[in-house]
Amino acid sequence: MQRKEMVKDEQILIVGAGISGLSTALGLHRLGIRSLVLESSDSLRITGFALTMWTNAWRALDALGIGEYLRTKSVQIHGFQIFSPDSSPPSSENTPQAEVDLGNTEIRCVKRKDLLETLEKELPKGTIRYSSKLVSIEQSDNFKLVHLADGSVIKTKVLIGCDGINSMVAKWLGLQNPVNVGRSAIRGFLSYPNGHGLEAKFHAYFGGGVRYGFLPCDDKSIYWFCTFTPSIFNYDENEQNPLKMKQFVLSNIQNAPKRVSDIVERTELDCISYSPLKFRSPWNILLGHIVHDNVCVVGDAFHPMTPDIGQGGCSALEDSVVLARCLAETLLTKTSGNNKEDGEYVKMEGGLQKYAKERRWRSFSLISTAYIVGMIQESNGKVISFLRKSFLSKYTVGILMRMADFDCGKLKIS
Repeated sequence: MQRKEMVKDEQILIVGAGISGLSTALGLHRLGIRSLVLESSDSLRITGFALTMWTNAWRALDALGIGEYLRTKSVQIHGFQIFSPDSSPPSSENTPQAEVDLGNTEIRCVKRKDLLETLEKELPKGTIRYSSKLVSIEQSDNFKLVHLADGSVIKTKVLIGCDGINSMVAKWLGLQNPVNVGRSAIRGFLSYPNGHGLEAKFHAYFGGGVRYGFLPCDDKSIYWFCTFTPSIFNYDENEQNPLKMKQFVLSNIQNAPKRVSDIVERTELDCISYSPLKFRSPWNILLGHIVHDNVCVVGDAFHPMTPDIGQGGCSALEDSVVLARCLAETLLTKTSGNNKEDGEYVKMEGGLQKYAKERRWRSFSLISTAYIVGMIQESNGKVISFLRKSFLSKYTVGILMRMADFDCGKLKIS
């Protein structure tokens, strides 16, 4: 009896108030459907510095109704400059216009803080419940009982896991744990109070065992990254000293122009981070349970991938729009028959299965492409290095552009 008094009913419960969780909640809200978002921390968790948002992400952001505002907080990237690690002049240069028509191409680097705060502000008050850590999930007929660390229980018809790379919801679905690919990333963010004066281009150094790049978020800030294979450089993966991270990056871009190395040199130590790179096996995406018993996963909980094509956050936004639309199509139609509860359950399951069908192959393609592109761009092998200097750098940028030329559709129901 005491347990029943503690149970709260929710139609749709979302675990995780990151990009995928908040954008899914916003997509549902735009279609008139309420959801509750659980967040384990006591406030909006702003981890990471910035994200490269490609054409597909802007289409999703426009569908969510926040694209125009976020455009005012970022600058349009006009082209790429690909450098060889053993020479300072550009080895090739390519612009988005060379791959995709100008009207369909949009690349900007958005501060993660700006994106999350914008999503939060667009949601109704009370949508996010902070200090709510998921402990376990229990089946109860057509419902899920979600047990939280504070002892409370929430009963829900639909459970959506947006709880990141170590997702408990993904584990409940039986998906395999993400795999460490043997590579790592050091990332940094630098602010210039008086402006940086750099061109709005994506500058990248590929080869020699590293991928280093930087691009502006706006006129006063730069986001940079360096991915590498720790075993090649005898780098201690447990090293958490940002000074040593900075020194490592500088030692591997020492042939770059001074204005390039200055970006890393001037970065404050508390604006440098390190993380090992992981992905979910593409075959697990194809053969595993993305959806089961009205439970599904979104974003990194679904398809964690390496950052080599910049599609982690972009694809999470795609997921959110597609999922909101698929659920709305079922929830906003009347249920016929005597047992409306069972009928509604079947309809929602159908909506989630439609979401899985739309997202499965797209996610498989993104994960596989990112892994291969990273290998090509970072390799220090003689054959790959020669081919990269000859044509592969330009070719891989073209792949990035083609993968970004995707439309998740509008938030409309037929």
